[in-house]
Amino acid sequence: MRGKVTVKARRLDEYRWEISQDQIAGMLVPARIYATDELMQEMHDDPALQQVANVACLPGIVARSMAMPDFHYGYGFPIGGVAATRVDEGVVSPGGVGYDINCGVRLLRTNLSEQQVRPKLNDIVAGLFAAVPAGVGSRGKISVAQAELDAVLTQGARWAVSRGYGVEDDLELSEENGCMEGADPSCVGARAHKRGRPQLGTLGSGNHFLEVQVVDEIYDPSAAQVMGILEPGQVTLMIHTGSRGLGHQVCDDYLEKMQAAMRKYDIQLPDRELACAPVESPEAKAYLSGMACAANYAWANRQCITHRVREAFAKVLGAGPEKLGLEMVYDVAHNIAKIETHMVNGEPVSLCVHRKGATRAFGPGAEDVPARYRDIGQPVIVPGDMGTASYLLVGTERAMTDTFGSTCHGAGRRLSRRAALRRKQSGQVFSELRQQGITVRAAGKRTLAEEMPEAYKDIDLVVEACQGADISRKVCRFRPLGVTKG
Repeated sequence: MRGKVTVKARRLDEYRWEISQDQIAGMLVPARIYATDELMQEMHDDPALQQVANVACLPGIVARSMAMPDFHYGYGFPIGGVAATRVDEGVVSPGGVGYDINCGVRLLRTNLSEQQVRPKLNDIVAGLFAAVPAGVGSRGKISVAQAELDAVLTQGARWAVSRGYGVEDDLELSEENGCMEGADPSCVGARAHKRGRPQLGTLGSGNHFLEVQVVDEIYDPSAAQVMGILEPGQVTLMIHTGSRGLGHQVCDDYLEKMQAAMRKYDIQLPDRELACAPVESPEAKAYLSGMACAANYAWANRQCITHRVREAFAKVLGAGPEKLGLEMVYDVAHNIAKIETHMVNGEPVSLCVHRKGATRAFGPGAEDVPARYRDIGQPVIVPGDMGTASYLLVGTERAMTDTFGSTCHGAGRRLSRRAALRRKQSGQVFSELRQQGITVRAAGKRTLAEEMPEAYKDIDLVVEACQGADISRKVCRFRPLGVTKG
């Protein structure tokens, strides 16, 4: 629930701010915010500040509650919130993951230039729009039976590749290889199963998108080359979507169960939306198994979309895989909780790391990073909005010590959808994007107004804060050419 902001953040340095743990009763650790001056000025009285302080009250939390530079108000945790709790004495909170479990981003590079794509851009965008259903409740061409859906929930992107929707490299270049361990379909309710069966290979609505982009600027040529980004003018494609109705339902189902668990384990917190249970309790284990199922569904969904994208490009351009080069750069998850080992006070500790609207940003040498990227650090894909830019970053050693290997996930909203609708009509947004040379297709006119560029923070400032605080490092910047939305 939105409420009065009672906390104040003091400046630590140019890009870090702190809410001391004496500001509200029950804070076990301080709350840290990563932001530029301009971003903090926008958020000075935002209830998301209160939320990041409330998260610091979670039992078993270590070091600090954190908000990345793109943070804004959410359910329980702020979107952009990160918190790690001890497995042996801490809790897991569905509010620290969110409704769209494993909402994430996949980046594909191509062998194409803007010069080659621009004459066919309208046809490419129309082809993508036809190939990947979008919008609220959209249904895909891949409808699965109950038993097959359970295979999706346990195998993730591997299920899709085994059915011809991709290649082995796609798995290697996905976080968790596109499949999270511990998934148990029996921990996913009947309604969630029902919602998930017809939605594989669909985009959904809201801020989800397919975007044809062009490399605008390269900051780290050596790291970019390792990831197949060779020069400005090269065309790339970004896929942003998650676990659709299945993930939403899994979250909804477990929030009710966690409210009961709070009473059972006598957990007192300042916000009921932080409902949680001890990590090793039956309630938390069931949630984590159900969450893993939804995460795997999301990876399978993005994998199926990748296959349709490749088909659409081939059809419009009349070219095969070798010429197109639609190859994976990486796939990252945003809304997820993972059991990871991190150093705490010089000792390795097993933690439940909540990343809600935040991206894992493991540094060079981390074993969980694909072998081909281990020398440069994990790729971090940061989408912007329809009219500005997106970024490719890499994780850093500083992120491993300061943020449990976490960084920002996007531009972050600065206007609610309702406020955006009051500001502009969809036709005006469409016209402005067209004047910038950006081709847009949307399933609903309302979405264009809700997702207009002005509804989001300045992504350049968000990335500046991450680079300035050394929790991720810039590799290259993209600008949009064509977008499809729900």
